[in-house]
Amino acid sequence: MTFAPLAKLQIQEPGGSQSCESLQRFCPDWIVENIDRYWTPLLQHVYLTIVPLALGFAISMALAILAHRRRWLTGPVITVTGIFFAVPSIAAFFLLQPITGLGYTTAMVALVSYTLLIIFRNITTGLRNVPAETRDAAIGQGLTERQVLFRVELPMAIPEIMAGLRVASSTTVGLAALAVYAGAGGLGAEILTDKHFKSNVVVAGGLAVLLAAAFDLLFLGVQRLITPWQRARA
Repeated sequence: MTFAPLAKLQIQEPGGSQSCESLQRFCPDWIVENIDRYWTPLLQHVYLTIVPLALGFAISMALAILAHRRRWLTGPVITVTGIFFAVPSIAAFFLLQPITGLGYTTAMVALVSYTLLIIFRNITTGLRNVPAETRDAAIGQGLTERQVLFRVELPMAIPEIMAGLRVASSTTVGLAALAVYAGAGGLGAEILTDKHFKSNVVVAGGLAVLLAAAFDLLFLGVQRLITPWQRARA
């Protein structure tokens, strides 16, 4: 009688009656059956990437144009945006909650602040890399300062601007996975729900990597589309 339980344990196959999720294993069959559960978190993650990028680009562009005309502003802007960028992301989400509450607002404020330094520096670098003789030739042809900016300098700065957007998009996709600590959902919520389940982590993490790659390819394609002179030169 005393050896009956032991005999049963020896005869039973390991995990024979247990599910993949309870065993915390990587199971392709489970992924195929449950892939639809990641659709909503993926859309949330896309939203958490696109909106901060758009807002960060608009703010950075305005600051960069202002700093391009008043060079002394470049240092203070880089200092302030650098401080924002240096704050650990999880700490930023928690520090903002008493002010902006729990949810998308907190996540957006934090994620936008992390894009500013990257995009601002690339825009200002691109504008200042425009050859002086090109700018002088444009002014010599009768263009105003505003026309020179929008018809000459900004078009020539597009490669640096798009490079900044590509870096910022990859950074934002990664940081958006931590927006779960702000109560904003996304793929990070799936990972946090069951971080020990290999199939879950692989799918959620893999979708985040694919999303970052998709944004990178998108911005690269846009750059090629709006800079036909570079393709012609190549």
